[in-house]
Amino acid sequence: MEGKKGLVLGVSNEQSIAWDISKRLADEGAQLAFTYQNEKTGSYVIPLFQSIESLFYERVDVTNPEEVLTMIEKLDRHFNGELDFIVHAVAGGPKKGELSGKYMDVSQEGFLHSMLISVYSLTDIVKRTHHMLKDRHASIMTLSYYGSEKVVKNYNVMGVAKAALESSVRYLAADLGEYGIRINALSPGTVKTRAASGIGEFDQLYDYSSQHSLLKRNATREEIANASLFLLSDMSTGITGQTIYVDAGYSVKGDGSDAKRVEL
Repeated sequence: MEGKKGLVLGVSNEQSIAWDISKRLADEGAQLAFTYQNEKTGSYVIPLFQSIESLFYERVDVTNPEEVLTMIEKLDRHFNGELDFIVHAVAGGPKKGELSGKYMDVSQEGFLHSMLISVYSLTDIVKRTHHMLKDRHASIMTLSYYGSEKVVKNYNVMGVAKAALESSVRYLAADLGEYGIRINALSPGTVKTRAASGIGEFDQLYDYSSQHSLLKRNATREEIANASLFLLSDMSTGITGQTIYVDAGYSVKGDGSDAKRVEL
C-alpha cells in the first residue's frame, strides 16, 4: 500500500473494526484520511489518528449533505485530487430498544435512519469521490454482516439494512467497473465492539458462533484486517461486486450440520 491514499469512515473508538483495518493499512505504508461522527467521538479517535501520523480528520454527519460536500472538497485538496481506496464502516441503528424483540415493531423513524446511515451514505460518498477514484485501479470496501442473509436474533432492521447495503455494492460495481474502480463488502463474523453491544443477547450470539463455526472459533481482528488489506490492495484487482465472509466458516454451515449421522 506504499504511496496509496485512502479515506476511512466509521472509526468510533480503539475497539472498532475500522481501526483494526486502519492500523493494518498504515503498517503497509498507506496514507490515511479519516472522518468521525461528533465531538464526543473525536475525543476518542483523534489521538488514534495522530498516533499513525494522519494529517486529515474531519467531523462529518453523513446525513448532512453540506457537511459531506465540505469534507470531500477538503479531501480533494489534501490528496491533490487522487484517492486509491475507501473503507466505509458507517452503520446506524434504529432507536434505542429496537434491536431486540420483533422486527415488525421497528418504527418508521428507526427504519429510515438505519437505511440512510448504513446504506445511502456509501452511495453518496462514492458519487462524490468518483472523480478522485477513476483511472487509479481504486478499491472501495464496506462492512456487512451475516444477518443480511439469514435471520439473526435481535439484529432485526440492521439485517434488512445490510441486505440493502450488499445489493448496493453489486449495483455500484456495475456503475464503476468501466472506470476501473472495484467495490466489495467484507462480512466479518461475530466481533465484540461497542456497536455490537447494542444487540440484545449479544454475548450468547458470540458464544454460539464460536462453538458452531467450522473452525470452532470466531474470526480474529487480525484476520479481518488482513482480508481487508487484500480487498483494498492490488492483490484483488479481479474481484468486484462480492460479499466476502471472514467468519471462521460460520456462514456456510447449515442448522443441522452438528447432528449425528443416522444409520439407516
